[in-house]
This record gives sequence, structure tokens and C-alpha cells, in this order.
Amino acid sequence: MERLIEYAGNHPWLFWAAVVMALIVVAYELRARSQNAAAISPQELIRLANHGALVLDIRTSDLYAAGHIAGARHMASDQILKAAEVLKKYKEKPVIVYDETGSLGAAAVRQLHAQGFTKAFNLRGGLAAWRAENLPLTKS
Repeated sequence: MERLIEYAGNHPWLFWAAVVMALIVVAYELRARSQNAAAISPQELIRLANHGALVLDIRTSDLYAAGHIAGARHMASDQILKAAEVLKKYKEKPVIVYDETGSLGAAAVRQLHAQGFTKAFNLRGGLAAWRAENLPLTKS
């Protein structure tokens, strides 16, 4: 411990840079864990959908038409900002959002949480994870 204090006294800029970097790593890890808490697997999506959850596909309409999860409702990703008005009857019900890879879905879930949707989830890995498990898609 004495050597750490001596090092900090001799190299204050390096010491404080290390402290700041450690805080950034901790903040990043906490944020990543909170995002994963709102992410569900394809099997969990199936279970929730069978119990009446709303499934939202936020990909483009062309991709939605080419193949989507059965029962999924298409909603453009820019419409998520107005979801509180359009989907007000689902505020207390599970809402599952997915895109192609899961990255936009995580941002959409944060927007839904901010609008009062208490049970909003992202499909972990997006539709790519769904396909990886050889689960069926519906075409419209």
C-alpha cells in the first residue's frame, strides 16, 4: 500500500488516468449488464408470445415482408418514439422488440422504458439468433 501511495505521489497524471480508466470500465460493464437484463432468448420470446405478448419487428418493411416471426407486428424504428400513443394498451403487457442483429432493438427498448412500458424486452441477437436456432419465419 505504501508503494501505491509513493507511485501516486511520483506519477500523479498516470495514477489519475488509471483511476479514470477503471471508472470508465466499471460504468461500461454496468451499462452492458443492464441492457442484457432487458434482453431475452428466442425460447423466452416464444413463451411470452404464447401468453399474449406483443412482438414488434422494427426492420424495414421490405425485410418484414421477406420473413418475420409469426404474429409480429411491423413498426418502423422511428415510430418507437410515438409508441406511447399507438401502443398504450400494451404498457403493462410484455412487449418484445427485434431487428436483424439486436442492436437497434436494445435502443428501442430503452425508448419504450422511457415512455412507461414496464415489460419491454429485446430479442438477444435479433432475427439472426432466431434463424440460428432454425425457428420458422412467416412471409406476408
